[in-house]
Amino acid sequence: MDKVIGFIGCGNMARAIIGGIIKSELVDRENIMASARTEETLASIEKEYGIKTIADNIAVAKASDILILAVKPNIYGSVLDEIGEYIDDESIIVGIAAGISIGDIQKSLGKEMKVIRAMPNTPAMVGEGMTGISPGTGVDGQELDEVMKIFSSLGDVEIIDEDLMNAVIAVSGSSPAYVYMMIEAMADGAVLEGMDRRLAYRFAAQAVSGAAKMVLETGAHPGKLKDDVCSPRGTTIEAVAVLEEYGFRSAIIEAMRACAEKSRQMEG
Repeated sequence: MDKVIGFIGCGNMARAIIGGIIKSELVDRENIMASARTEETLASIEKEYGIKTIADNIAVAKASDILILAVKPNIYGSVLDEIGEYIDDESIIVGIAAGISIGDIQKSLGKEMKVIRAMPNTPAMVGEGMTGISPGTGVDGQELDEVMKIFSSLGDVEIIDEDLMNAVIAVSGSSPAYVYMMIEAMADGAVLEGMDRRLAYRFAAQAVSGAAKMVLETGAHPGKLKDDVCSPRGTTIEAVAVLEEYGFRSAIIEAMRACAEKSRQMEG
């Protein structure tokens, strides 16, 4: 790809994306540019990834063919106000914040631009991310493909209607937190049974990783995979019965509903 990819903001997600681009050799390091608020962050990024760094958001906006806005949702408006007039009309703007729609970005810019909304998740930091992508009007197939290649370097990607982005946030963007809580609880249970804490986390995390891989690689319904583990009068069905008694599945569904609703409330 013969493009300059720019980042405004250099938090964990920006670092994950930069690392994925470099690992996949999608563009040369010289074609990646990033800005951040502190010299300490810029020095750290330059040392770790060997890319161009600068404290000037406008300089990044001017230079970028693909501009990724990797800042917190509450400062999107001020950043877009700062850089809007300096972005080339042919550049692609990629927003990755919860609650910031394509329409919000267009409104802040005050003009029609090529905008793509993407929602990656934190497992992108280890190359196991899941990203939902929604292209705005004016984005052609080649431009969408270029942005998809960026996020494919972090894991899997799916094109979705923007109307489903709140569902993506609930089922993928925020859900690693739910899974970490489950792993922590599973490990606590193992420690209660006498297992060393380090081993407990290892067993719990690998069990979750393996179960997820079974769903993805076999294509089997999760309910069938659950049934396959539940022997008559066995240990697993006993545990499943307790989870059902305490509303395990309904708690997850309600948590996702609350997550999606919060995302809707954050929108313009």
